[in-house]
Amino acid sequence: MKKLVFIWLVGVFVCLFEGCNETRQAKYVFYFIGDGMGVNQVNGTEMYLAELDSVIGVKGLNFASFPVRNYVTTYSSYNGVTCSAAAGTALATGEKTKNNTIGMDKEQEEPLYSVAVQAKESGRKVGIITSVGMNHATPAAFYGHQPRRTMYFELGKDAIKTGFDLYGGGGIIQSVSPKDSTNLFDLLHEAGYLVARGNEMFREKMVETSKLVVIQGGSQTTLPYAIDREEDDFTLSQMTEGAIDFLSRGKQGFFLMVEGGLIDYACHVNDAATTFREVMDFADAIQKAYEFYLTHPDETLIVVTADHETGGIVLGTGSYQLNLRVLENQRVSLEKLTREIRELRNMKGNQVTWEDVQEMLAKNLGFWNTVNLSAEDERALKNCYQETFSGKTVEMVKNLYSENEPIAQLSINILNRLAKISWASGGHSAGVVPVYAVGVGAERFNGRLDNTDIPKIIRALAKYK
Repeated sequence: MKKLVFIWLVGVFVCLFEGCNETRQAKYVFYFIGDGMGVNQVNGTEMYLAELDSVIGVKGLNFASFPVRNYVTTYSSYNGVTCSAAAGTALATGEKTKNNTIGMDKEQEEPLYSVAVQAKESGRKVGIITSVGMNHATPAAFYGHQPRRTMYFELGKDAIKTGFDLYGGGGIIQSVSPKDSTNLFDLLHEAGYLVARGNEMFREKMVETSKLVVIQGGSQTTLPYAIDREEDDFTLSQMTEGAIDFLSRGKQGFFLMVEGGLIDYACHVNDAATTFREVMDFADAIQKAYEFYLTHPDETLIVVTADHETGGIVLGTGSYQLNLRVLENQRVSLEKLTREIRELRNMKGNQVTWEDVQEMLAKNLGFWNTVNLSAEDERALKNCYQETFSGKTVEMVKNLYSENEPIAQLSINILNRLAKISWASGGHSAGVVPVYAVGVGAERFNGRLDNTDIPKIIRALAKYK
């Protein structure tokens, strides 16, 4: 008899618990996507932070301590290694597609509609923000439908047609039509969007309008790397905080997708120090969402994941030790180091001495000061200097998003090697990527997952149409 009563009580408890779960709804959804952020990008950042504290181990990032921690597969319809367009489409719509395709099925015949569109149709406010171009692959997958990810102007028009409440990024890629003089900024204005440049203007304009585009301003289409940031530069954290304030006006709830796009850029050029700082910067943006969650714990869901891993970063090169702390000596990204070398060339009419180069590398990377170089490394640098500062046309090291000075790339490679880091490529890999969740229904992200599962679970927890 006692046993039957116990079983009955357990059954009542389970029913009550499940009933509560059925009535709970994710009114506020945060969807963070670290572009290129694989397992080792996260673990490497945590180990780097620990080494800065003279500890062997990890110093946890905020999102890596969320109660749910899991992994997802990332392959696309026809490729074991996905591109950002196909991965973004999978994360946005729950459907696989062909590489380089945005928001369309794998035959490129029918549009696929994202969880953000479903949120908007369910009466929520929607924001899509990123640290790269607002019409880059990942953000575009939430509102666009084009057979090629490089159709930036058409994707910008798709953003206007879809009509979300907020778009944000470093800038707009290809803002003028390649066919005529049509300008996306003019089209945005005609559609009722205000364009704010920088954080101060963002704060001013958000109280004046219900439709807003926010960008860094200037000619660039990305935010500056965190490692290169100057005092007045716009940050992903500021954009996230502003987006929360803008979207939380009213009582209908919101959906906000935030992409840390520059993690991918740094990994494509195999720049470990810049990568780790971008992951840290991404965590700063997530902190803004977590602070919101703490005040709305029964209505908020935060999901953090990645579209794919980039670079095949390896922590350790066979010597059973790491030296990540040496990366602290790097003061600028590879791209900024390249710009400074080009400025030196122009200033001196290409009559740059070896001592000039040494001074620049000492200032930006700590070489010969806090970073000891072997005779072999110094010889390699000097040989590269002699080859590339000889007055001949310099052949730049080409990557997906940049072209860099050979001596800048070599210097970053040396620093990586001193840190005991290696890279498999300058492209993507098929490695699983992490997913972290906290809030309403977070436990649903346990178990074996594919990237297409994530938006489906979000849709169910938020009860979108």
